[in-house]
Amino acid sequence: MLKFWYNNAPNPMKVALMLEELGVPYEPIPVDTRKGEQHAEAFRAVNPNAKVPAIEDDGIVVFDSNAILLWLGDKHGRFVPADLRSPARAEMLSWLMFVASGIGPYSGQAVHFRVAAPEPKAYALNRYDFEAHRHWKILDDRLASRRWLAGDDYGIADMAFWGWARLVPFVLGVENPWTQYPNVKRLLDEISARPAAARVEALRNSHQFKTENDAEAMRAMFPQNERLKSAG
Repeated sequence: MLKFWYNNAPNPMKVALMLEELGVPYEPIPVDTRKGEQHAEAFRAVNPNAKVPAIEDDGIVVFDSNAILLWLGDKHGRFVPADLRSPARAEMLSWLMFVASGIGPYSGQAVHFRVAAPEPKAYALNRYDFEAHRHWKILDDRLASRRWLAGDDYGIADMAFWGWARLVPFVLGVENPWTQYPNVKRLLDEISARPAAARVEALRNSHQFKTENDAEAMRAMFPQNERLKSAG
């Protein structure tokens, strides 16, 4: 059975949605990053980068959420254009990687500098907040004239989008960002209404991850801060 290492962050939830859409049996293995479980030797043997998600599928290990989406889509022949030379495949890859290299990093860093980073942080927060808004605006403009992010059908680019779109209010630090990004909200709601998304929600509620940002969590999630202590 496929093994799926996860927590409830956006990137693992993309993969959870894909697994539920495919209907393949899998064993969910929670990795509590606030407890430092991502740094355990056994998990680093799966992903040397010590991050979730990761899968083991028929003995083959794949890590990084977008790599996993591509792997599963190509293996099962679903939610991806099959013709490797087609314009549809190129379009899908472009928007999938836009989410991977733009939406995810800038959204994640905007959250980090808004809620976790020590002062001074005004410059960094301004940069990442600006870039997060800029990237979400690109998606909103894209979705103004089309139902799905890439191609004529629901696919892995939409699943990658959904993982992060669920957290847009938290990412941007505003109560109601949907007046600015109504087309993002429209696609988010459409995907969230799918039965597979409901099953992902059940998975999210099936394990109680640590929520406290205490000293243990800060050491586990932000090990770079230990260098600041030694520098002081």
